[in-house]
Amino acid sequence: MRDIRRIRIRYTAGVVCIFLCISLLLAGCQGRAGEVIPVLEMTETDEDTEADETDQMNEDQGENREGSSEDMNMDKENAIQDVEYDPDQEFYITEITDEIFARMDGKSYKPDCTLPREDLKYLHVLHYDLHGEVQEGEMVVNTHIAEDVLEILRELYDAEYPIEKIRLVDEYNAEDELSMEDNNSSSFNFRFISYTTTVSKHGLGLAVDINPLYNPYVKTVNGMQSVEPVTAEPYLDRTADFPCKIDENDLCYQLFTEHGFEWGGHWQGSKDYQHFELPSEKIREWYP
Repeated sequence: MRDIRRIRIRYTAGVVCIFLCISLLLAGCQGRAGEVIPVLEMTETDEDTEADETDQMNEDQGENREGSSEDMNMDKENAIQDVEYDPDQEFYITEITDEIFARMDGKSYKPDCTLPREDLKYLHVLHYDLHGEVQEGEMVVNTHIAEDVLEILRELYDAEYPIEKIRLVDEYNAEDELSMEDNNSSSFNFRFISYTTTVSKHGLGLAVDINPLYNPYVKTVNGMQSVEPVTAEPYLDRTADFPCKIDENDLCYQLFTEHGFEWGGHWQGSKDYQHFELPSEKIREWYP
């Protein structure tokens, strides 16, 4: 009986405690019944602000990416400009390798080319462009003049003489007009003299053209003046003063003539101010 009483007392006490807790909770809710619990709501202004902030973040990230890209490009350009060349290593002569010949085959070295491949040499050189920057250059010439031309181009480089481009004419699909319009200096490009079976001196790699845009080939055809390249008319007046003009006071003229070349600017009738070639008598010793 005592145990049953103890159980009842404990049960009653528990119920009372629960009742008191519920009463206190209800009282608290009634005391706060008039209050408004704040709710975080996003207004349109807040949405616009957040959208603007997101756009700004995206824009900043885009600018950062663009800036990084520009910085990388500038670094590349600076790296190219900062390259230090060793002229003693960059001026050299090689045979026409298979790799080089693949660039020439069907272009400057045409299917009807009668000149043996072994008679040609590849020159790698350095030169100053019209902006005073050092550039690498390539030229294919006849083996008989390879050493002379390499020496001339080295002396022009040492004097910082401006030559805009020295590229294989094959980069222009071996089309002389395109090469000249781009002021490209070159040598070998196989062809016959018009209406003959005689190979031209360029076809033998025994002639060199320097800065052709500023030193055009001028001749009369059927009573009409012909200018090559056609874009060179502004440079026909040889009394005018302009960059890259070749005349008898020019270093390029002096070096080529010292090495036994003849200048097309001395021709009677037509004038080829860009052109240096070996005398025909000398050429006939090699190619009768």
